[in-house]
Amino acid sequence: MSGLLIEGSTGTWEVVVGLEVHAQVTSNAKLFSGASAEFGAEPNSQVSLVDAAMPGMLPVINTVCVDQAVKTGLGLNAAINRTSVFARKNYFYADLPQGYQISQYEKPIVGEGVVLVDLPDGSTKEVGIERLHLEQDAGKSLHDQHPSRSYIDLNRSGVALMEIVSKPDLRSGDEAAAYLTKLRAILRYLGTCDGNMEEGSMRCDANVSVRKAGDPLGTRCEIKNVNSIRFVKQAIEYEARRQVEVIEEGGTIVQETRLFDSRQGVTRSMRSKEHAHDYRYFPDPDLLPLVLTEERIETIKASLPELPDAKKQRFMEAYGLSAYDAGVLVAEQETSGFYEQVVTSSGDAKLAANWVITELFGQLNTAGKPIAESPVSAAALGQMIARIKDGTISGRIAKDVFAEMFATGKDADAIIEEKGLRQVSDTGAIEKIIDDVIAANQDKVAEYKAGKDKLFGFFVGQTMKASQGKANPGMVNEMLKAKLG
Repeated sequence: MSGLLIEGSTGTWEVVVGLEVHAQVTSNAKLFSGASAEFGAEPNSQVSLVDAAMPGMLPVINTVCVDQAVKTGLGLNAAINRTSVFARKNYFYADLPQGYQISQYEKPIVGEGVVLVDLPDGSTKEVGIERLHLEQDAGKSLHDQHPSRSYIDLNRSGVALMEIVSKPDLRSGDEAAAYLTKLRAILRYLGTCDGNMEEGSMRCDANVSVRKAGDPLGTRCEIKNVNSIRFVKQAIEYEARRQVEVIEEGGTIVQETRLFDSRQGVTRSMRSKEHAHDYRYFPDPDLLPLVLTEERIETIKASLPELPDAKKQRFMEAYGLSAYDAGVLVAEQETSGFYEQVVTSSGDAKLAANWVITELFGQLNTAGKPIAESPVSAAALGQMIARIKDGTISGRIAKDVFAEMFATGKDADAIIEEKGLRQVSDTGAIEKIIDDVIAANQDKVAEYKAGKDKLFGFFVGQTMKASQGKANPGMVNEMLKAKLG
């Protein structure tokens, strides 16, 4: 069972989690202005008069952002609402120039959907999507630039966000991590958000509560703005245990907003949790309801790429891969594309999967490189696998060849020729090596013939050692059997 059950002094507690993910929409311009949405510019260099809330400035919807939200909704198997309404969410903060955020409240652009999540134990789980709505991001407050002042950067002000709200279907930090990993993969496949949590283009709020099995939902606390999947998992696990301790010591859980301190591994109270009426939502008078035509929705649907679940199924059916291997290969779009190129150039889907998952991933992890920066191209890896298949090199020698390819960027054929690694398939040459091994180990031959069958592996090993790993293993096995009787 993947759910987190906490054994307390009064019994067993179940953890209930729902996530709100803020995903920055991939677009050139902001949601209601033409200012650039690119990350990393000089502070306050990408701020239009609309973003700065100058008097008389009116918002104009960015149609690309609308299409990206619809595309995401379709990718989440969610209902697309033909009419949605932008509302003002009123609150004061120094990095919110308007004194309100343009968001969606009662009528979001996307309704209920579902995500199929692959869990660590190999099982899958459906996690419900409650809604997806479009909203503006706020600016950024910088409290560490001056000893007595806070600085404001409005570059992010007005950038388009999709808030994707899950149902409270998650039952542990592990499940939340698996859900976020899958959601990020879907967004990246769709091209609607780059999912870069380090740059803040995907942030997560976790709503956590605990209850005894079969009881109604408990009071939840919201952990705000967690910026890595690992920290989300840690925050949920700490917060759930904290709540159990509070309740079992006679206290009550207060609905509040908390922050996760990643250095200490604890959550801390930030403020009492607001309710919807605290924000005084009302429809934005400067924006008409957003009405989508069937034709527009169908056009976006026709542009959808093959998504992770469909690709995983195809890899299992077309290439004969296990569910695990297929899942690993489709987790990132770049990986699945690389793998299919290896299959094309090698002609062997299963060998390609083994080499990509075990050898390539191992070298990339050691080097700290993403697959996009692999020194070995998909075509080059496919060519090397083809040399195993055609008998030019053995599987063992191939590992040495691959290590050299990764270190130097050279192709397999050049390394095989340079280092004289071509596999020996000459029966005469192999026979001579075998005869020498048998002659040098007459005592082992006698033991083998007396019934000690396990010694066959010894003779194979000695033959391969004498040939420096170059002898064709299949031929060595056959000829040894014939020689030893």
